Amino acid sequence: MLALLVIGVVMVTSAELEIDAPTQLTLQSILFGKHSLYALLALAALGLGSLVPVQQIYTRRGGSSPIPWLLLGTFVLLLSVHVPGLGHEKNGAVRWINVGFLTFQPSEVAKWVLPIIVAWHCCRRVGSITSFRKGFLPPVLIVAACCALIAGEDLGTAILIFSVCTLMVLAAGARVWHAALLAAPAAFAIVGLIITSPYRVNRILAYLNPYDQPRGIGYHIIQSIAAVGGGGLLGRGLGNSIRKFGYLPEDTTDFIFAIICEELGIAGALIVISLYAVLVVCGLGVIRRADSAFARLLGLGIVLTIGLQAALNLAVVTGLAPTKGIALPLLSRGGTGWLMTAFSIGLLVSIDRVASAKERALAAEADDDEDAEFDLTEAQPAVARQDAIDGEMEPATA
Repeated sequence: MLALLVIGVVMVTSAELEIDAPTQLTLQSILFGKHSLYALLALAALGLGSLVPVQQIYTRRGGSSPIPWLLLGTFVLLLSVHVPGLGHEKNGAVRWINVGFLTFQPSEVAKWVLPIIVAWHCCRRVGSITSFRKGFLPPVLIVAACCALIAGEDLGTAILIFSVCTLMVLAAGARVWHAALLAAPAAFAIVGLIITSPYRVNRILAYLNPYDQPRGIGYHIIQSIAAVGGGGLLGRGLGNSIRKFGYLPEDTTDFIFAIICEELGIAGALIVISLYAVLVVCGLGVIRRADSAFARLLGLGIVLTIGLQAALNLAVVTGLAPTKGIALPLLSRGGTGWLMTAFSIGLLVSIDRVASAKERALAAEADDDEDAEFDLTEAQPAVARQDAIDGEMEPATA
């Protein structure tokens, strides 16, 4: 995570350079820029998340649970986007809430809160998770309602959230054919959202043949592919991207990977992909060692969100999927995304710390048992010898 944050700070700072601006890519501009501050806040969020007692979210003292409040707060935030004065429009989409000193995306909050709610429900209904009405349907309906509020402005994030939560329910033991029943309605909803939005239709057409309108709907993906291919093996050099100077839209957010490829080449791209792979593998290791079903399921949701989001972004940037508003975790510019992702990884750290503590306690207990058995085994020959000596001495004494 730290390595991805460092690369994100450097590359976002580089992508923000303008050809007529006096600012240059220097160590000072990187260390004292706002993105370094966001990275420090993300590390603080990581530390905060690592201190959260994850199991107490599921079994809180007194019988109360924060889950209903989390769900209510998520719905309120998603609805607040449409409140005049709170909703903030950018690039034709109203995805942000502006409260004066802070601007953030409620969909980023929902993306990390909904897996917690799904994990809680699945563990509470573990005995009836195979039931369609009691086990499978309730979490899916809750997630679908939240995704419906998100999909109007951000279809990519809605698909990501719904996919992650459905996979979590299946991992908890739900029947696959229950999920298969959702395939047709989900596909119908996605197609309906696409055909009713001209810009989404254009994205599909651009994906199918971007060179049909190279200066129109195909311009974005063509510039992205040109940036990816223009770096070669080792890239043009840090700060030397050409496409970031007014050619590639959204070069600091959704298409930051294209700038990485152009400046750092295939080598830089492989480093980034490898870091995500290592992060996912480490997360899976934490899940295997988790001491409770809730911790395992929540950890799975976190790992799936990071892995699928990164895979979707890389597919979009390289032209393997239609353009969507999917950021690259811990790399694309965005304070909300960095903070929420870091906090969620902190929850993985908390799960790992608790599992490690229990493993050490069990190991210490096993060592104590072995020492006790060893002492008893060693003592038995000595006792036997002493009994023999006593037996030999008794007649002489008599």
